[in-house]
Amino acid sequence: MLVVQGGWTAGQLVLWAEDPDLPRGTSARARRRPHPFAVSADGLAAALTDAVPHDAGHDLLTLQLPGTGSGPLPSPETGLEPAKRGVKLGSWDTPVLLIPGDRALSALAALAEPADPDGPWTPAASLRYLSLLAGWGFDLARRGRMLPQLVTEAGVATGRWRPVLTGPDGAAFRDFAVAMPPVCRAAGGTAAVTLRGALDAVTDSAARQLLPERLLLGVRPGPKADLGDRWVSSLTAADPTLPGARPADIAQLAKPLEAWLRAAHEANAPIRVSFRLVEPEEGEDEWGLDFALQSAEDPSLYLPADDLWTGERMPGLTARADETLLAGLGRAVRLFPAMHAALLEAQPSAMELSTAEAHEFLRQAAPLLQAAGFGVQLPTWAGRKAVGLKLTTRTKSTTPSGKAAASSGFGLDELVSFRIDLVIGESTVTPEELAELARLKVPLVRVRGQWVELDDRQLAAALKAVSRRREGELTAGEVLQQVVDGGEEDLPLVEVDAEGLLGDLLSGDAEQRLAPLATPSGFRGVLRPYQERGLSWLHFLTQLGLGGVLADDMGLGKTAQTLSLLLTERDNGGKPGPTLLICPMSLVSNWQKEAARFAPSLRVEVHHGGTRKRDAEFRELLEQSDVVVTTYGTALRDLGTLREVQWGRIVCDEAQAIKNSGTRQAQAVRSIPARTRLALTGTPVENHLAELWSIMEFANPGLLGSAKRFRKRFQEPIEVRGDADATAALKRATGPFVLRRLKTDKSIISDLPEKNEMKAWCRLTAEQATLYQAVVEDMLSVIEGSEGIQRRGNVIAAMTKLKQVCNHPAHLLKDGSRLPGRSGKLDRLEELAQEIIEDGDKALIFTQYSEFGTMLQPYLAAQLDRPVLWLHGGLSKAKRDELVDRFQNDPEPMLFLLSLKAAGTGLNLTAANHVIHYDRWWNPAVEDQATDRAFRIGQSRNVQVRKFICTGTLEEKIDAMIERKKALASSVVGTGEDWVSELNTDQLRELFSLDTAAVR
Repeated sequence: MLVVQGGWTAGQLVLWAEDPDLPRGTSARARRRPHPFAVSADGLAAALTDAVPHDAGHDLLTLQLPGTGSGPLPSPETGLEPAKRGVKLGSWDTPVLLIPGDRALSALAALAEPADPDGPWTPAASLRYLSLLAGWGFDLARRGRMLPQLVTEAGVATGRWRPVLTGPDGAAFRDFAVAMPPVCRAAGGTAAVTLRGALDAVTDSAARQLLPERLLLGVRPGPKADLGDRWVSSLTAADPTLPGARPADIAQLAKPLEAWLRAAHEANAPIRVSFRLVEPEEGEDEWGLDFALQSAEDPSLYLPADDLWTGERMPGLTARADETLLAGLGRAVRLFPAMHAALLEAQPSAMELSTAEAHEFLRQAAPLLQAAGFGVQLPTWAGRKAVGLKLTTRTKSTTPSGKAAASSGFGLDELVSFRIDLVIGESTVTPEELAELARLKVPLVRVRGQWVELDDRQLAAALKAVSRRREGELTAGEVLQQVVDGGEEDLPLVEVDAEGLLGDLLSGDAEQRLAPLATPSGFRGVLRPYQERGLSWLHFLTQLGLGGVLADDMGLGKTAQTLSLLLTERDNGGKPGPTLLICPMSLVSNWQKEAARFAPSLRVEVHHGGTRKRDAEFRELLEQSDVVVTTYGTALRDLGTLREVQWGRIVCDEAQAIKNSGTRQAQAVRSIPARTRLALTGTPVENHLAELWSIMEFANPGLLGSAKRFRKRFQEPIEVRGDADATAALKRATGPFVLRRLKTDKSIISDLPEKNEMKAWCRLTAEQATLYQAVVEDMLSVIEGSEGIQRRGNVIAAMTKLKQVCNHPAHLLKDGSRLPGRSGKLDRLEELAQEIIEDGDKALIFTQYSEFGTMLQPYLAAQLDRPVLWLHGGLSKAKRDELVDRFQNDPEPMLFLLSLKAAGTGLNLTAANHVIHYDRWWNPAVEDQATDRAFRIGQSRNVQVRKFICTGTLEEKIDAMIERKKALASSVVGTGEDWVSELNTDQLRELFSLDTAAVR
C-alpha cells in the first residue's frame, strides 16, 4: 500500500508517495540522491486516478527530508522501523505530482480519505493535515470570513479572495501553524509561508464555488471595460486574471483594498469592547444589548459601561478608557447599524432591541462582531439547533438493570418498541403546535417559557419528519445505530429515553447503572469498587457482542479489570475462545507477571521473538492457551497466521498505537477476526478526533460510519467550528462504548496519596553562562542565514545545545571532563539525592538524553555510595525486567535513572516516592506519563515531583509560556519542541537570551 504525502510550494499542491515494498537504501554517494522508495509520478497518478486531475504536472523535486546516509526515514504510516542514529536532514530527488492552487481544493477533498480503506493507497499525516486545512478554508468562505483583493501574479493583475483571520479564526490559524507536519514544507519555505499560501489558495477556490458568477449585462466585461468592473467580475470567474491593466490603475484600486484587509485585522488590542444580549423578562417584549469593556486575554475581567461612566476601573485599562469604549462602538456600528441611536448619547451604556432586531443581532451582527475581535455574550441557547428529535424505547418485557445480558436473554436482535417525538428547545411539541409555529414564521419564539431560534430549514425538516413513521418496533441493534447516526444535519437526535438493559447501554453511564460484579473467584486480590463497576461494564458489552474502550487514567488498573473479565468468563466452566492481547514490546513481561500475580489460573503464552511458534505448533499452542500475548510489530509480520484464528477477543493495550487509521499496523490489527474487541488506553484522543474514530473502528467496526462521514459529521464541526451540537452528538454516540475515569476524582479513588509538584530552580555556574552565551551568539548568526527546513533544523540544534549547557558543560562538550562543581543542576541533584537516600527513600530521575544518563550514572553511584540503576533504550528486555524487579523489591534506598523515551510509559515503579525531571521535554502530557510510573495504584506514600529549571535561561522562559497558557498547553507544545522553530529571529533572540543576574 502506498503512503501518499502532501506539501505546498510556489502556489501548488505537491503529492508524492512512499512504497514500503521498495528497497529503503541507496548506495549513491552524491550529495543529491534519488529517493530510494518513492513511487514514480506515473505510478502515483495511476493509484490516485479518481482523486487528482488527469493533467496534473509530473516533476522531480529536491525535498529536504530527515534520514541517514543510505536513505530517508520512512513515515510512521508505512509500519517500517526508522533508524535511530545518525539522523539528519538531507536532499532527496523525489518524483511528484503538481496540482495548481486553484484546483487544490477539489483534489484535497477527494484525497481526504481513500474510498476503499483496503485500496492501493493511504494518506500520510501531511496529506491529512492539508485536507483538514482545505476544509477549514471552505468553512471560512462559507461563513464570509474573506475579503476581495487585487494582487499581481506572474506580472498580471488578478482578483483574489483572502481569508480574514481574527478572533477564534486567528487562534485556529496559529494552531494550524504549530501542528503543521514538517513534510508539508519539505519542498522549501517556512511554516508560515506554506500555511498562508495553501490557505489563501483553498479559500479563494471555495469562494468561487460558493458565489455565483457575476456578469454585467449578461456578459463578462471586456479588456477595455473599467478596471473596477473587470475586477468585480474576476472574483467569481473561473479565470481571475485581468490582462492589460495599467500599473497606475492597479495601484489605485489595490491600495484601498489592502487597507480594508489591514483594518479587518486591527482588533488585537488587550482591551476590547464587548456586547451582551439580554433576554426579555417574562411578559415583556424588549431585549437589551449591554455595552462593556473586556480583557481579550482574560474574558472574566469585565467592566460594564454603566460602571465605567461612574469611574470604576479594571486591571489593564488605559487612562482614557472612555475613548476606548467610544472608539470601539464607532467601529462596531458599521457591523450593526441599529446602534446609531444609542451612540447619540454622550455616555452610551446599553440599548433596547425589538425581537426582530434581536434576531438580526443573533444571526448577522454577532458573528461579524466576534470575527472582528469584539467580545460577544449571547444566551446559552443561541446558536444551537432549536428543533430536534427525541427517541423513546421500551423493551417488551423490562428486565431490571444490573442482571447480566446473557441471563436475561437480551441481545441486539431483541425487539423493542420505539417512538420519535419532536423537541423544540427542551420541550416536546405536537405536530399541531409545530404547524402553528411554521405558520407564524417568527424567528425568535418563547416555547413553554424558553426562548428558541427557529430557521426555515429546521422547520421544513421537522414538518417532513412528522409525515414519516413515528412509532413501532425495531431491534435493539437498529435503535443503537439510530443513536450513533444522531439524526439528520438539520434535525439532530437530541434526547434518548430508554429503559432496562438498552437504557443502561445508551445512557453512556452504564458503569454506574449496572450492579457491580463481584471479584471473580480466581482473582488473587480484591477489586476496588470502581474496578468492579468497570468489570460489570466490560462483561455487559461482551454479552451483547460489542467492543469497548477502557480509557481509565494511567494507574487505575486497566490490566486488573481485563484479567478479571477473562476470569469471570471462565467461572462455572465457561470455555470462551482464546484472547489475543497486543501490546508494545516493553509491556509483554508486564502482562506475563500481572497475569501470574492476579490470575494464575489463566494459561498465558507469548508469541514474540525468533523462537515463536508457527503453523501446526502455533495451532497447538492455541489449544493450550487462554491468552496469547504478542506485540504490534509481530502482529503485522504474522498477520496471515493470526487472521486464520477466530479469536474470542482481541485486546489492544496502549491502543494509541492504532490511533492513525491509515498505518499498516492499524489496518493489520483491525483485520484480525474476533467476536469482541477491547481497547485499553489512557489517552483516547491525543491530537485530533480522527484518532478516536480509528480506535472506535477497531473496537466496533463500522459503528461510527466511514472516516469520511465521521470527519464531516463530527470532526470538522467540532475542531474547526467548536460546534456544541456536534460535540454533544459525538458524546452520545461514543458514550456507551468508552469508559473514562480519572484518578484525581476522589469519588473514584480516595486512598491514592497526594502528588506534590514543585519547581527546583537552579543557577548556572560562570562556566555554564559563558558557554550558554557563546552558543546563543553562534547559533543566532547561523539561524539568520538559513531558511525553510534548514532554519528549523538549526533552531532545534540551538535549543538542544542550550539545554545541554543547562545540564552540564561536559554534556555539550562531550570531552569526558570531570563533573563536580561545574553545573548548578548537578549540584542541586546531588544535594537532593543525598537527602532522599538518608531518609531511606527511592527516586526516579528522568532525562531525555541517553548520553548524559550514561555520564551521570557512575558519577552518582560513586558520590552517594548507593545503587544507581540506569534504564535506556539500548537494554534488552531481560535486562529491563531485571532492573525493574530489583528497584521494586530490593529494600535498600536507591536511585533509578531513566531515559524519558525508553521508560516514560508502561512501567510500574511504585517503590519510588520521589520523581525528578532533570531536563524537561516541555510537553505536560509526556511529563505526567513519566511521573505516573510512581504515582499509580500500589503507591502508599505521597509522591514528591520536582522539575529542574535553570533560572534566566530558555528553560525558565518556556516554563512561563506553559504556565500562561495552561489550558492550551497540550496543543501549543503537544508535539514536543518543534513549535519553537517557527518563532522569528527576534523572538528567538529574546527566548534564548541569558539573564546574567541568574548566574551564580
